[in-house]
Amino acid sequence: MPDPRFLQIHFLAPYTAALLNRDDAGLAKRLPYGGHLRTRVSSQCLKYHWRWADDLHALSEIAGWAKSYRSRSIVDSLIVEECRDGFSDEVVSALAQWFNFAVYSGKGDEKPKKRGVAAKADEKEGRPTLLFGEPEIRWLKSEFVRLAKEADGEPDTAFSLGESWVGLPKKGRSEFQKNREANLEALRQAGEVPAGLTGALFGRMVTSDPKANIEAPVHVAHAFTVHAEEAESDYFIAADDLARGEDTGADTIQETELTSGLFYGYVVVDIPGLLSNLGGDARLAGEALHNLVYLIAEVSPGAKLGSTAPYSRASFLMLEAGDRQPRSLAEAFRSPCSAETGQAVAALSEHLAALDAAYATGESRHVMSLANAEVPGAERGTLADLAGFAQGLPARIADRAA
Repeated sequence: MPDPRFLQIHFLAPYTAALLNRDDAGLAKRLPYGGHLRTRVSSQCLKYHWRWADDLHALSEIAGWAKSYRSRSIVDSLIVEECRDGFSDEVVSALAQWFNFAVYSGKGDEKPKKRGVAAKADEKEGRPTLLFGEPEIRWLKSEFVRLAKEADGEPDTAFSLGESWVGLPKKGRSEFQKNREANLEALRQAGEVPAGLTGALFGRMVTSDPKANIEAPVHVAHAFTVHAEEAESDYFIAADDLARGEDTGADTIQETELTSGLFYGYVVVDIPGLLSNLGGDARLAGEALHNLVYLIAEVSPGAKLGSTAPYSRASFLMLEAGDRQPRSLAEAFRSPCSAETGQAVAALSEHLAALDAAYATGESRHVMSLANAEVPGAERGTLADLAGFAQGLPARIADRAA
């Protein structure tokens, strides 16, 4: 087997009478493909549910996991509110302006001009939604408290200290950006994951400071139905239990869309990239992959939980490990096939065999399937077998590097 640089994960998952992922009009997201509309679940939706799953194999169950937060109000909610005890409101407000300006790079927050002026609502709305990990937030808290103590109760001093802490140059990077970079390196050297496991897996983009970016080693495609869309408009009412006499009892009359489908999904993990984001910790990388395989197979995306119970599990899961550029198997479903796992696996296997014959890339394959269709060159096993296979890949790379 070649060195396992990439882990590719393919899955088929069935859902019936559900509304997994909605657009801005409240309808199911769609994708035109092969001359037919397909029902779609966005990669953002999939990743969100994998990140926040309350599950036996949740990312938060991994030893060494550090929480991450995506928010426009990290400074206000997680730093200012938790560090204000013992300091006057004026000192806290003066520093909060500069911390918001530094963290959100002035996007939405104007450069502070005087002390004690709270951020406007529209300023918060203009901020980007950024991801920060608990170790990074811990550093920001320590800096906030340090400056508040140095201010010694003087708001003007706090304002000046905050301005110096940000350290805006005429050009180039600010002092805050340089210090943040140094802190990130110090955290890595201490064996911590600065942006949390979520950041290490799914990356982070900070447009104003590329050195704070984290390259995402987990790449997730939008899932789509292997067949043409199957949708209907569902008319429903909310009954008034206290209606009497001639009242119909239909307190609310509404309409929603429901869809059914067998979805093909595709995930790629750049294993060396994951190891790099985790400071070379093969144990942590392996456990992250182990749990990710379980989450992909068992965690359902979906809204309208109370009225559709959109809970399902993958009926097919295939893992491939190899050293060549990954490739999706979506082309197997350009011509819509039947919404049946066996036929979908047969179509996928036919396309896979053609790719093998043409490219001979030699990936190692492991399959879990509820269908009896054979997959070329694949070793069949349970979900636990596949998760165990994924878990061992980072250690192989780390051992060779050593």
